[in-house]
Amino acid sequence: MSIEIKAPTFPESIADGSIATWHKQVGEAVLRDEPLVDIETDKVVLEVVAPADGVLKEILKPEGDTVLSDEVVALFVEGGAASASTGAAPAEAESSASTQDLKVSPAARKMLEEKGIEASAVTGTGKGGVITKEDVVNYKPAASAAPAAAAAKPNVAPAAAVDVPAGERVEKRVPMTRLRKRIAERLLEATHTTAMLTTFNEVNMKPVMDLRSQYKDLFEKSHNGTRLGFMGFFVKAACEALKRFPAVNASIDGDDIVYHGFQDVGVAVSTEKGLVVPVLRDAENMSMAKIEEKIREYGLRAKDGKLSMEDMTGGTFTITNGGVFGSLLSTPILNPPQTAILGMHKIQDRPMAVNGEVVILPMMYLALSYDHRLVDGKDAVQFLVAIKDLIEDPARILLEV
Repeated sequence: MSIEIKAPTFPESIADGSIATWHKQVGEAVLRDEPLVDIETDKVVLEVVAPADGVLKEILKPEGDTVLSDEVVALFVEGGAASASTGAAPAEAESSASTQDLKVSPAARKMLEEKGIEASAVTGTGKGGVITKEDVVNYKPAASAAPAAAAAKPNVAPAAAVDVPAGERVEKRVPMTRLRKRIAERLLEATHTTAMLTTFNEVNMKPVMDLRSQYKDLFEKSHNGTRLGFMGFFVKAACEALKRFPAVNASIDGDDIVYHGFQDVGVAVSTEKGLVVPVLRDAENMSMAKIEEKIREYGLRAKDGKLSMEDMTGGTFTITNGGVFGSLLSTPILNPPQTAILGMHKIQDRPMAVNGEVVILPMMYLALSYDHRLVDGKDAVQFLVAIKDLIEDPARILLEV
């Protein structure tokens, strides 16, 4: 009896999705909880897994098709895995058994197949010796195996090396992903519907860097390996500044101003598919260690496409750090309906005048983009100065002064 494989139930804010990738083909044996298909929505990529061991009988929605909430995308036969695999070649069956015995994660198994790597050659570092995707990425073949691999596949290199005639003007056209489309729409919405303005300041990072240098090892040991970064300081400083300037933490809803009595701070994370903004709920009540731990967790989940809709909805203020990519100065764009976003940038040694003397200090430019319809220039400037003061004297973050 066939089982219907349905698209997930989309939130009210998402009308539909599109089939991004089928991980299994018709007739292929599937294990329980193995990924079958990725469905891309405006905000996240949702994974649909196999309900049981069996065989994928029929694909009703091929890659690129639009699907609605709970729409049937494929038919699945439970318990057909054994019969489907009996016709496989002995070598293939042996490889599959070897892979399962070695406990390979679904993502790692797919990558092993794509790269033509034997699972037995990779050392698993996951829980219980499971081979993870990272293990496959970091795998380096032994020197003696390289010539053998080259001899076994003599046609690979010539096929990959395609000679392009001199002066050839090559173009490649690919469809825009739904996530990228949504990002584009949001950016245009922000520029067209808000009176956006940006104010700048600079902050001396030496006090925070000294504090981090002094306590980073103890911090990591005391908090189960959580590392002390700069983002935790800025999130805590932003929360304190938002308490002092509630308009920066507010939003506009029609003709009403909504003042939020909490600080849900979004932290922009860059992924291969675009920028996403997971939210730190009630960030004002979180410890520095909890903030750093949560940011790291979000970063790993974003990289693997595992962020949920709940992780990215809401938010009253956003922080983005272009400095990790080398940006010295930029004007971040608002994330509606929020009224402000803080931009961090590259830390660079610069000569600064201190008490009449020139001193080399690690300086960072800060940018605050804000909606001038709600936030006055005076409040925006003072808000940014408050963050500067808190970062340059980190003790004030603890004392809330």
